Amino acid sequence: MSSTAAGPSAPPAAVLCGLAGWVPSRVVTNEHLARRLDTDDAWIRTRTGIRRRHVVDPGQATSDLAVEAGRRALASAATDTVDAVVVATATPDHTCPATAPVVAARLGLTGAAAFDISAVCTGFVYGLASAAGLIAAGVAERVLLIGAETYSTIVDPLDRANAIIFGDGAGAVVLRAGHPDEPGAVGHFDLGSDGDHDDLIMVAAGGSRQRSRPGEPSRQDRHFAMRGKEVYRHAVTRMAESARATLSRAGWKIDDVDHFVPHQANLRILHSVADDLGLPRERCATHVESVGNTGAASIPLALADAAAGHVVRPGDRLLLTAFGGGLTWGSCLLTWPALPAPAHPHDPCDQGERTTS
Repeated sequence: MSSTAAGPSAPPAAVLCGLAGWVPSRVVTNEHLARRLDTDDAWIRTRTGIRRRHVVDPGQATSDLAVEAGRRALASAATDTVDAVVVATATPDHTCPATAPVVAARLGLTGAAAFDISAVCTGFVYGLASAAGLIAAGVAERVLLIGAETYSTIVDPLDRANAIIFGDGAGAVVLRAGHPDEPGAVGHFDLGSDGDHDDLIMVAAGGSRQRSRPGEPSRQDRHFAMRGKEVYRHAVTRMAESARATLSRAGWKIDDVDHFVPHQANLRILHSVADDLGLPRERCATHVESVGNTGAASIPLALADAAAGHVVRPGDRLLLTAFGGGLTWGSCLLTWPALPAPAHPHDPCDQGERTTS
């Protein structure tokens, strides 16, 4: 999108006008994991920066988190109607149908266009680009975009490498049609993929590839698998490259960025990307310490957390960057608008937080 003022024929831009986050009330601490895995709190914090994560109760699904985050985002935007609902998730309620229509119906939005985006941890940035496209094409005036994940349902609880990293949660934004030069306008995207490395982050079973073969899948194939060292290398490289490409398209320098909001993979990756870009680490918005890696929900949850803590203020310039399975990656820019401060997504007073036993 152009950074100049919109002319008479310029398409509308997608403008952020509502924001909220939500995580389940059940908390899993590092100490809890240490009791069932060969690890301890210091080992987990040193390698990931994570102290705790939230997980769903038995029977709770991704749509449940998405509905709560979506309801709060609609309230933040002071609206009860949108033209489209987009859910970015790698953990849908079902393989078929999509989760978004169910979420839309439960929010009283029956009749709105609704679809899922599956780009794993890059899903929210891909979702922003999709929502911007719907608005620019005149298909929608308002879009509710939700990133929602229940990784606890696909990660093997006995997998020492991955059980310590992932958490469940949802973050949502409302986008409206507006002008490219107004605060909140989302633009200057960079998106990419490399399917030659699809095996680095994968759930092997459950899709047509596995189902077309004889025999039952193994326990390992039923669960999330990630080759951590290789993912780390690709994540840092791709996120930094994508961020630079986006800044270049906008004509921004790295010093123009007030806040860097990356996918909350783990603290080491976030700091490595910031260092690679030459950004001071204090400009890196993080909340992975409190909720873990929440996949497609991580960027909107980080935004909600930063807004609730008044870390981001109207006029601040933000750089969003993500990397996920596929492999996929993406970045975009926005100038922060004036929004009501949302509740902290993991505020114990707000949702009766409890620690799992």
